[in-house]
Amino acid sequence: MRSGELMVTGKVGGEVPAEEAYACAQQCVLNAIAAVKSEIGDLSRVVRVVKVVAFIASTPDFTGQPGVANGASELLGEVFGEAGRHARSAIGASDLPMGIPVELDAVIEVR
Repeated sequence: MRSGELMVTGKVGGEVPAEEAYACAQQCVLNAIAAVKSEIGDLSRVVRVVKVVAFIASTPDFTGQPGVANGASELLGEVFGEAGRHARSAIGASDLPMGIPVELDAVIEVR
């Protein structure tokens, strides 16, 4: 979601190019960071990003899920530096809610 609207719908490797899905993964991280900030008030309280799980709705022949998930991982590194380094899984899915191409789950440690 960006500005309250879906950025794109469809499957990566089909209607959605990998580059666009990468941007969706970045937006997912921005949304997660905004959610964390709304809960804790100050992002300096983030100790570390523990783990990210990226779900990528993709066609059966698409094998670039890790590259899509890099959109999230690289942005977390830019925002949080060393504290943004995390464990990660990139999982291909046949479908995601509302037809979205990317969904993220993040575990973030705060003090």
